[in-house]
Amino acid sequence: MICMYRRLVIFTFLVLPWQQAIAERPNVVIIMTDDQGYGEFSCHGNPIAETPNIDALATSAIRLTDFHVAPMCTPTRGQLMTGLDAFRNSAINVSSGRTLLRSDVRTIANVFRDAGYRTGLFGKWHLGDNYPFRPEDRGFDEAVWFPSSHINSVPDFWDNDYFDDTYIHNGRREKYAGYCTDVFFEEATKWINASDDKPFFAYIALNAAHWPWFVPDHYRQGIRDSIQANPDVVKHLSDKKIESLVSFLAMGANIDDNVGRFDAALKRAKLFENTIVVFLTDNGSTMGQDYFNAGMRGKKTQLWEGGHRVPCFIRWPQGPIGQPREVSELSHVQDLLPTLADLASISDVPAKLDGESLAPIFRGQRDSLDERMLVINYSRMPMFDVKYTDGNPAIPQMNGAGVLWKNWRLVENRELYDVSADPHQDHDVAGEHPEVVARLRTHLQSWWEGVKDDVLTPRRVIIGHAAENPILLTACEWLDVFVDQQLQIRYAAKKNGTWYLTVAETGSYQFELRRWPRETELELNASLPETKVTDGTYVAGKSLPIVGAKIQLGKQIQTLEPNSGNQFFATKLELTAGPVELTTTLLDADGNEICGAYYVYVERTQ
Repeated sequence: MICMYRRLVIFTFLVLPWQQAIAERPNVVIIMTDDQGYGEFSCHGNPIAETPNIDALATSAIRLTDFHVAPMCTPTRGQLMTGLDAFRNSAINVSSGRTLLRSDVRTIANVFRDAGYRTGLFGKWHLGDNYPFRPEDRGFDEAVWFPSSHINSVPDFWDNDYFDDTYIHNGRREKYAGYCTDVFFEEATKWINASDDKPFFAYIALNAAHWPWFVPDHYRQGIRDSIQANPDVVKHLSDKKIESLVSFLAMGANIDDNVGRFDAALKRAKLFENTIVVFLTDNGSTMGQDYFNAGMRGKKTQLWEGGHRVPCFIRWPQGPIGQPREVSELSHVQDLLPTLADLASISDVPAKLDGESLAPIFRGQRDSLDERMLVINYSRMPMFDVKYTDGNPAIPQMNGAGVLWKNWRLVENRELYDVSADPHQDHDVAGEHPEVVARLRTHLQSWWEGVKDDVLTPRRVIIGHAAENPILLTACEWLDVFVDQQLQIRYAAKKNGTWYLTVAETGSYQFELRRWPRETELELNASLPETKVTDGTYVAGKSLPIVGAKIQLGKQIQTLEPNSGNQFFATKLELTAGPVELTTTLLDADGNEICGAYYVYVERTQ
């Protein structure tokens, strides 16, 4: 007994230093909001919104005042996850088959999990809805999320409306009570408090304040009161636009409440002092240009400064990062992976990142990152009207870029702006500074040579893999075709496209083609009335004269008849392992194409 006791004591002393080292590492929380811009916060001078909790976070944090993201959701999220330029990690568009984050690249969740952290995602992922691109495939132990770009997107559970919705929890659909933003913060808090044996990395990625602008109604009154007190801010807007702005800013007020409750929860759990909290937004504002844009030009999807310069606050009360202050270094969301790993003393990070650690600047070990240049480029939605190409703007182009260097901004390889002298970017000075244009253009061309081959290669969803079988394919992954909203399914967008797939195993595969998703139990040619949801109304669903269907998988082509209940078309195909393209077509009585099947369920049956 004495010998056993002594062995236990020795073992305890052997493991305690490791446990203590893990416990002393900082916890890390990243809070990212959707479609809020730099000016959406009262600490940045917003004349209508009041965000006291986010303001308090900013006051006690390092505030990056020249911090940039992509002008759209997915590219920003992919750069956050990988520390790589969007054109290097392949997540370059919000839909159109170009959201898929390269599966061979380690994510920030992989980096922290490999270092002994628990990892959790709560909210918006937007980097692939299927294997091997889902958050549970990319380093997250816990994931409560919804697919694609927003709640009520095409692959989302039908008629989710921000209240009491069905989300995906570690690969399975589950229903959650409450408003979406409240749910994601509450689930993150519960998960954080569930265990204290390891440090945690939590990514709270909100869908708010993304359209549709649904919010608990009591948050609207405070915004209306602010507008009444400041009528000049909105006097040029229509009543309809003002109501949209009220709902948008009300969503921001709810976010602010949740940030306050989350901080209080960290304090109750005695985690506040040693938790790094990063707060940022994913792109420029959807509303700022209409009422207050902090002096900047541009909005979401645009290369003007208002499209991609956003707030970034980094707070670590007990960390060795100096006093709360402003840091004016030109920085980017892809810097967060190396920066946070550096602050957490994690050395095992991917090599050749585009992002750089800002930690030496925070610690006072460096003044700046020297002569860095940043390239912002992304794939536009196919219907966008752009000047840099006559083709489909969803296909990546070198000239769809912005190049950032110090105070200079080269926009679409033709216009140059000095944002120190001209923050609203009203004056193109390319003709006055040809040497600056030449330098930025040379950098852009060199950068493009390094990314053009990979970014033009479509990423492929895997069917028939044990990790996700059966699998749901939706129209939002049709390459370079935009069908991403349930609104488009309701009004029956007359579009079709191709899925780029990889067959995991040779065998028999069952295919089920639908116009409506399974959970609706609707027939192929059914219509839908307007649907009243918690805080709004979804438009009526249009009937289509669907009689037949065609499926093409590689060289295999079949014409199909509907099932006895007229809800879907089904067939079984023998497939060989490897890459393949899938196209489906819904047909009318004359055999003419109507559109593609918006929903295709695939299962390897042997």
